[in-house]
Amino acid sequence: MTIAPAFDRTLLPPIEHGSRVDAVRSALAVPGAACDAFVYTDLIDVRWLTGFSGSNGWAVVTADDLILGTDGRYGDRARAETAASGARVIAETSRVRLEERLVEAVRSAARVGLDPTATSWSDWTRFANDIALVPIASAVKEHRLVKDDAEIARIAAAAAAADAALAEVEPMLFAAVDSPVTEADIRNELEYRMRRYGADDRSYETIVAAGPEHGARPHHEPTDRRIVEGDTVIIDVGALVDGYHSDMTRSYVIGEPTERQRELYELVSQSQHAGIDAVADGTAAREVDRASRDVFARAGYGDWYLHGTGHGVGLEIHERPFHSLASDDPIAAGNVVTVEPGLYRVGFGGFRIEDLLVVTEHGSRRLTHAPERPFN
Repeated sequence: MTIAPAFDRTLLPPIEHGSRVDAVRSALAVPGAACDAFVYTDLIDVRWLTGFSGSNGWAVVTADDLILGTDGRYGDRARAETAASGARVIAETSRVRLEERLVEAVRSAARVGLDPTATSWSDWTRFANDIALVPIASAVKEHRLVKDDAEIARIAAAAAAADAALAEVEPMLFAAVDSPVTEADIRNELEYRMRRYGADDRSYETIVAAGPEHGARPHHEPTDRRIVEGDTVIIDVGALVDGYHSDMTRSYVIGEPTERQRELYELVSQSQHAGIDAVADGTAAREVDRASRDVFARAGYGDWYLHGTGHGVGLEIHERPFHSLASDDPIAAGNVVTVEPGLYRVGFGGFRIEDLLVVTEHGSRRLTHAPERPFN
């Protein structure tokens, strides 16, 4: 059976790696710049900058060069993936030799910037024997926060694949009263169908949390527990397209919902709408959390809320800005964020509703479009 993809991969706009390199390199040209070169060892930073998606590598940016170093397994692949960035690829079969090539690449630089959070202390001290390292926050991580059109298109494509998969699996969930199905069954069907709808992979371990105990665990791992009448069920599902993630949660009641189940689902829905309404360019991320959390507190369910209200999404499934009361992150147009409040209590189960949003100059725009169908 052939399933048409949920998006047309040929219509995804190309990623302009050259402009990314220029943006990072511009920091080297500022009078009084702290560094003469940058080294990137975080593989997500390396991918954003160069396009290389392998599991081993580093990138060096100088005033007139971009170098990608990787091991011998990835030479040809690295050259193909980094063509748009103009990177000069170094591939070595020996780790020692590859590190020597890194030292050679920055030998003429008086000050080499490296994010200390992206490398181990042992690597830092070893490199520092030969390189004049300067601890500096990754400029790439800052640039990654605001997504361009090509990135948003990939995140939207991933969301479309997850939307389509969930639409097919929901009937199986509601039929669980008569046709036995387990948490793992639902997880497996979702992950299979996301790939059939064009995703490269799942975005993360799909959550299917059913019943009065499992449903009370925000990050439950699916088991062979059967889903039965009366269960609350949380499904947290996302897809991966060209390295970019999506993230979405829907919640359900199997069979006829009780009055309390209806009441608490509506409360979570109100909380999510309050959080979404708070998302805006220039707003503090903590205010999104506060808006959602206050709905629960006023209703007397503040202690049923066990996590923050959301996070940024991109090449990482969890990145800044983080919506929590402890967050100092600002929200900016171009961020892609989740809003995902939930209520959880052993003996009841739980509900969570999560959507993925692009922050705009005037609020936000949804990327997840699966309708809410909590009750059959």
